[in-house]
Amino acid sequence: MQNGLLAAALAYVIWGLFPLYFHQLTRLGAFELVLHRTVWALCFLLCVLAWRRQWRWLGQALRQPRLLGLYAASAALLSVNWLIYVWAVNNGHVLEASLGYFINPLVNVLLGVLVLRERPRPLQWLALTLAASGVLWMAWRTGAPPWVALALALSFGLYGLIKKTAPLEAFEGLTFETLLLALVAVPLLIGWDLTGHSSMTGAPASLWAWLLLAGPLTAIPLLLFGHGARRIPLGTLGLLQYISPSLQFLLGVWLFHEPLQPDRLAGFALIWLALLLYSGETLWRARLVAPRPA
Repeated sequence: MQNGLLAAALAYVIWGLFPLYFHQLTRLGAFELVLHRTVWALCFLLCVLAWRRQWRWLGQALRQPRLLGLYAASAALLSVNWLIYVWAVNNGHVLEASLGYFINPLVNVLLGVLVLRERPRPLQWLALTLAASGVLWMAWRTGAPPWVALALALSFGLYGLIKKTAPLEAFEGLTFETLLLALVAVPLLIGWDLTGHSSMTGAPASLWAWLLLAGPLTAIPLLLFGHGARRIPLGTLGLLQYISPSLQFLLGVWLFHEPLQPDRLAGFALIWLALLLYSGETLWRARLVAPRPA
């Protein structure tokens, strides 16, 4: 369990520090950066597959139309999430991006109600109400809903919903998604390069080095997360996930000096209160159902 806890925490720390990485690549537009991220992530994943000699599942997956459709949908949601996140970080919206991942656990509860017909407990309903109040407050005070945060939370929530019922294991599923995305990304990158529209034309070697890191930086935290998720309780994993948006929030305020007006802070406070209530209720329920020592 100790190894699992360390692996999951490290995954969330890496995700929380992503703004530092993407700020090194502001020369690229968000769309082009996502295309490169897809290609280099696939290269890394294929190297791991070659090392593990696990190829048989790929041929079987490619022969199943339903599986192709399912993972094409999850790949599309993942690419939308990446695109919005990279655009947000490189355009001074780190705080709003962090808000999206604070909201995400509560979006998962809402999707469970709407899609899986799950029944939230009373305190979970209260947490959802508080979070919705925080979003509505910010929308009213700023004149527009926090679209970046809502789009990030919803796209990743829907992605998680598909992954919940997907048949492939985490690593194979990620590889399959990335392969499907690369079928679009590679031709687009080649076309941009041939027409002279690529931002990487004439780029220094240091920029290429940063870009090549996108492969392991995309895959490694997902592998760490998968390792940890199998070894620690779900309630513990749920609490650890707040490491990532908390780090992003701190980076946005103290390093990138994004403005945090009192009205916006009040909205964040309502959402933090909702998360505190949700997490406390989850831990309490986990303790109630945990087997007692004989």
